[in-house]
Amino acid sequence: MKETAIFYGSTSGNCEGIANKIAKALGVSNVFSASQLDAAKIASYDNLILGSSTWGCGDLQDEWYDGVEVLKSADLSGKTVAVFGCGDSCGFSSTYCDAMGQLYEAAKGAGANMVGAVSTDGYSFDESASVVDGKFVGLALDEDNESDKTDGRIAAWVEEIKPLL
Repeated sequence: MKETAIFYGSTSGNCEGIANKIAKALGVSNVFSASQLDAAKIASYDNLILGSSTWGCGDLQDEWYDGVEVLKSADLSGKTVAVFGCGDSCGFSSTYCDAMGQLYEAAKGAGANMVGAVSTDGYSFDESASVVDGKFVGLALDEDNESDKTDGRIAAWVEEIKPLL
C-alpha cells in the first residue's frame, strides 16, 4: 500500500474514533484532524481518506471549513481518495451524511481517483447528498442509532478499498 493519511473532522469524538478504527484496519499511522490539512500534507501522501460528521442541516464539521478549501485548490490528480461520514439517520434523516458528499465533491473536483462507494442497502434514511447513482460515495456510519453495525461496515469497506490504495 502506498503512503496513506486519514483526515477527519469530529466534534463529539465519533468521527475521530471511526478514523482510528479505519487506520488500525489499514495499518495506517498517519491520522490527522482536518484542521491540520494543508498543501504540504496533501503532497506527502499518495492516498487520502477523508471523514466528517454532519452537523446542522447537512453541514461539514467545523474543522473542515478551511480544509475543504485546501482540497478544492489542490491538484489531486494521481491520488486515490476515499471518504467516510458519520450522521444521524433518525434525527437528521433528510441530510444523512451530507458532509461526506461535500468532501467527495471537493476531492473529485480537484482530480482525485475516488474509491469506496457503498450500497445503500441496509441503511434507513430519507435523503442524502452523499448518494450518487444509488450508492453512498463512501462509508456512511451512524454511531448514534446503529453503532452495532459500525465494525462490520468498516471491515467490509476496508477490504474493498485496501487493494486500491
